[in-house]
Amino acid sequence: MRYVYLTLFFVVVLALSILGFRGSLSTRSPLEVFDDMDHQDKYKAQASSKFFADGRADRTRIPGTVAFGRRSDAADAKFRERGQDRYTIYCAPCHGAIGDGNGITKQYGMGATPTYHDARLRTMTEGEIFNTITHGKGNMLSYADKLPADDRWAVIAYVRALQRAAHATAADVPPGHKSELGIK
Repeated sequence: MRYVYLTLFFVVVLALSILGFRGSLSTRSPLEVFDDMDHQDKYKAQASSKFFADGRADRTRIPGTVAFGRRSDAADAKFRERGQDRYTIYCAPCHGAIGDGNGITKQYGMGATPTYHDARLRTMTEGEIFNTITHGKGNMLSYADKLPADDRWAVIAYVRALQRAAHATAADVPPGHKSELGIK
């Protein structure tokens, strides 16, 4: 039994001498048995880089890439239908069924609702629209508590479909459907 106590004492003294007391002040860096990738070469967001010719560490998105867990620009019909459903419930009363700003609230004196077909809103990025839905802007309050993030993206996809439909040209019609519309 005596050797068990001596061995335990020796192990404790050895551990303290190697690792030191936790929380004590020291000028030396701590001994890390497993560094868990705490110290690695990496770029911070919006930092500069000597490696790239433009001097930025952030890289622009490659055209055609899709964010992880998100749908591509060619969102499926169910996604747009979900967006239409949520748009009809939450957005159409103010922005109107076709996004022209002539919703039911305009009849009751709310005349400052913008149209989605304005050039400023057509060129606005999806992220800005998402931010506006999430945090609100002007008279519009936040819809973050009513629309989950996926539904907000679905609404944005539907708004983009409304915008494209309102400003469509014959060039937007797929070749297989041009004969149905009498377009050559």
